[in-house]
Amino acid sequence: MTTNPTNDATKPPTGFGRLWTAQTVSSLGDGVTHAALPLIALTTTRNPMALAVVTASGTLPWVLFGVLGGALVDRWDRRRTMWVTDTARAVLLGSLAAAAALDMLSVPLLSGVAFLLALGGLFFDTAATAYLPDLLGRDPALLERANSRLRGAQTAASGFAGPPAGSALLALGRAVPLLADAVSFAVSASLVRSLPAVPRPTAGARESLLRQARAGASYVFGDRLLLGLALRPAVGNIAFLAVETVLALFAHERLGIGAFGFGLLLTAEAAGGLLGAGIASFLGRLLGTGTALTCTATIEGLAILGLAAAPNPYVAGLALAVCGAGMGATMVLGPSLRQTIVPAHLMGRVASTSRMLAMCAAPFGAFLGGWLATTYDLRTPLFAAAGLLLAMTAVTATMTTNRRVETALRNAASNGGPGRPDSADSLKESEPENLLQESEPESPLREGELESPLRENVPEPQQPTEVPVR
Repeated sequence: MTTNPTNDATKPPTGFGRLWTAQTVSSLGDGVTHAALPLIALTTTRNPMALAVVTASGTLPWVLFGVLGGALVDRWDRRRTMWVTDTARAVLLGSLAAAAALDMLSVPLLSGVAFLLALGGLFFDTAATAYLPDLLGRDPALLERANSRLRGAQTAASGFAGPPAGSALLALGRAVPLLADAVSFAVSASLVRSLPAVPRPTAGARESLLRQARAGASYVFGDRLLLGLALRPAVGNIAFLAVETVLALFAHERLGIGAFGFGLLLTAEAAGGLLGAGIASFLGRLLGTGTALTCTATIEGLAILGLAAAPNPYVAGLALAVCGAGMGATMVLGPSLRQTIVPAHLMGRVASTSRMLAMCAAPFGAFLGGWLATTYDLRTPLFAAAGLLLAMTAVTATMTTNRRVETALRNAASNGGPGRPDSADSLKESEPENLLQESEPESPLREGELESPLRENVPEPQQPTEVPVR
């Protein structure tokens, strides 16, 4: 880009407005499907294990292609990757809506669609994370403002407006909420396609895809603090997917609420998430980032315990709101810390490795929830999830202490920060560091490039940032 947004940090480029609009429309469709899909699955089966298969299918792409997908997107044109995947997902959901209208839905069909939607999400999310810094000229103030707006739009649309709308649309027919989400993907694809192109990077060293992916994974596993930050969502996903798998059935059979009430439960969780995200910085300053992360993880575990014991929908809603607050604060504190201490040239692969660990754990949670509900009762997966969250908190608390965080921040500052690699011209690949070390790992492999039909040249290293996109 030729303009430097630093000169006017309050005025993002015109293209950001289109990206923001695309994100808002897309998130609204996400919220509709998030509430409607479990209820649609309930119309085809009441078997908890079958529901677990549908839930787990939406996590498998990250298990199978997580790190490699991140490395692939680094070689492709990010804007094109986004609109192509959104177009494909619009067609996919349109086809599922047609199947619903023709009464042809089944557990295998829902599972296959969930898998393909998640595969598209993998490529879209990674591409959008890389594209935003280029769109905004890597201006830190603009990036912070943009991420705040995108996060707020996502939470409001997918958390507040989407779930009640999804439940209401479902009353009109099973195909209606699916068609609404398909339209949201089509609108998003159209807006993303109109975004401005970004400059191409110069050719770099040619390295294998596996070798580049290994460099990112080594960086995570070689640093105790980064590994602790990655383990939290990994173990947390086991617990949360165990809950999510049975939540619709739990709400219907144990709490006695219908489709609209289920949407309100999800809205309560989203409200808590907004509150948690809003107070995250205050908690970090008050307690220190490490201690704040331990506290939010403890809150999540206790909230799920309260949900399991809830005697009525009101207590359940309050428990989900408290859990959402803990999750919202964690989603601000954890990624922000990682963005600060990880060099920009590794940020994409480190982020995709961390997310892959989280998503690899999710299918286990889905099947655990289904098995426990089938073998015992619907409350058992919730009690198990609460115990798992509290146990994870006890283990990772020693890995993400305030002292470790402060040491990592000092090391990042002394090395010029994540935006400037320690060695611009030669970054050696190294084996994982001793997990007991306090400092940031040595700079690993320098990022190389391969030819690809989707490739555009975009300046590297990328600014470390995460975009809350689907």
